[in-house]
Amino acid sequence: MSDETKPSGRKSTVLLIAGVAIVLIGGVVGWWLYPKPKPARAPEPEEIRVPVKKQPLIAFEETQQDTPTQDLMAERKAEYGMEKGVDIIATSDEAVKIGDTTVSMQEITEKIRLGRGDVIERDLRGDTTEESLVYGLYIVQPGDNIWNIHFLFLKEYFENRGVALSPKADEPNQRGFSSGIGKLLKFSENLVYIYNIRKRELDVDINLIYPLSKVVVYNMDRIFTLLDSIDYSTVDRIQFDGENIWIEAEG
Repeated sequence: MSDETKPSGRKSTVLLIAGVAIVLIGGVVGWWLYPKPKPARAPEPEEIRVPVKKQPLIAFEETQQDTPTQDLMAERKAEYGMEKGVDIIATSDEAVKIGDTTVSMQEITEKIRLGRGDVIERDLRGDTTEESLVYGLYIVQPGDNIWNIHFLFLKEYFENRGVALSPKADEPNQRGFSSGIGKLLKFSENLVYIYNIRKRELDVDINLIYPLSKVVVYNMDRIFTLLDSIDYSTVDRIQFDGENIWIEAEG
């Protein structure tokens, strides 16, 4: 081979560089085009479906008619010796319908407990963890006042135990001092609550804006525990200081 046909060293270098460049470019293009594995996705949290617990419904209107609800209320009232003192006896697991408004007893009891400053605990499903309680509801009617509502309740309680209360048993005595029943009535105001079912909040009085809008709520177990501890023969020695009630021992 003549010197004219031999590639120069410079030309060989250029060819070498070009070849390397082609290889590199091809590698980059191949890497870019080659399908890459998708990064593993974090597992989505498992969807938990909690069935909505349907609460038995007690309709006030049905308690006034010849219905199974009326029979149920009569049965429950008989257990407590009540007839007129409360209109509905419901557990904290039930709901009540008064007029056009339906409200769960759980909602009412939570508002009462929050009003007392209690702490409400819930489980992971959102249900409250308290035990089932029994409540008596008196549907406030036009012309009612809280004193007479409480007196009607006490009157039925004592009559069921063979003690007849005089219609004036709650009036002051001749010396102007409150009677034992009067003091008991005053104390019972601390045991019951007025609930406005339209506004869904506790109320401070029973004056009506709309018919069937407010109810007086009795915690039946709590108030009966108190009443069962009182000997009617000593009821006139009841003392009440605005918060606490006790029976003064005979001197």
